[in-house]
Amino acid sequence: MPLIPLLRPALAALTALAALTLHAAETLALDTAPAEYRTLPREYRLDGVVEAINRTTVSAQTTGQVQEILFDVEDFVEKDAIVARLKDTEHRARVAQAAADLRSASARLEQTQEEYTRVLGLFEKKNVSESAMDQAKADLAAAQAELESATARLEQAQEQLEYTQIRAPYSGIVTHRHIEVGETASPGQQVMSGISLDQLRVIVDVPQSVIPSVREGGIARIHLGPEEIIQSDRLTIFPFADMGSNTFTVRLDLPDGTKGLFPGMFVKTAFEIGAKQELTIPSEAVVHRSEVTAVYVVDDEGRVGFRQIRLGRGVDGGVVVLAGLTEGEQVALDPIAAGVALKSQSSAGDAEAGQDHG
Repeated sequence: MPLIPLLRPALAALTALAALTLHAAETLALDTAPAEYRTLPREYRLDGVVEAINRTTVSAQTTGQVQEILFDVEDFVEKDAIVARLKDTEHRARVAQAAADLRSASARLEQTQEEYTRVLGLFEKKNVSESAMDQAKADLAAAQAELESATARLEQAQEQLEYTQIRAPYSGIVTHRHIEVGETASPGQQVMSGISLDQLRVIVDVPQSVIPSVREGGIARIHLGPEEIIQSDRLTIFPFADMGSNTFTVRLDLPDGTKGLFPGMFVKTAFEIGAKQELTIPSEAVVHRSEVTAVYVVDDEGRVGFRQIRLGRGVDGGVVVLAGLTEGEQVALDPIAAGVALKSQSSAGDAEAGQDHG
């Protein structure tokens, strides 16, 4: 009888044993973590709208013809940058006239001061009358008042000249132009509107049934994506409800310099209104394959299984499991290694089945 056919069962057994041994070694090497309940904040989610805190329309503060407009819609403007210039010929003439008046008043005061000093010396020697002394004092006071008035007129003229250069009150983006070159601007006339992206907030309409919990919790978050969450700096709850919708307006101030948000955008907001127990697993254990979301589950005997689950919101260091797992079940933290172990397990099972069949 040939020897090889007699050895085939033994070779098959050795192959199955090797596969089982390899599978056991791989299973033991898998890092796992349990599905466990955690006390997490209970959130009430609503849509909100982003708006800029600083929204300004710059207006003219003096009269003049628009000579130059330096920025247009969507341009970025630095703080104190000149956005428009008015014709300043008349204003410069007023500054020159006021400066001349100031020099004249200063000379007049100097002359009056000298005259006062001369009269005072004579008065002390009893060489002039008291009325002459009083007149010298009055002339000196008038000259000093004239100098103060001339100084004020010069400051006013210089301020009006400065108003011909219309400046941005803060850094931001131009949203509207309200005037064109050649038009005559008057005090109060709108010139340009803009917004700042440095300070933003979110406006949310919150149902009246939720407002008490929002007031008590005082915590809100803005969800920009599955992994990006921004904590609001401050909540401002309006003290009255809208008559039509019976909702309260709530403002969520965002940290300065928040990136990726622009006025007018819709965002998801979450208000903390209590706490509850939720089943969680580490986020690195989750596997996404096409439209399937699953984990590799390792049982007490070391067998690996691939199980579909339904996920909830992300939490710090993990994710909430809504369905598919129970508390205490172990999930593999390295899905790639777990997939290899599952394949080895299947191969070992096929080999064992072949041995039994043989």
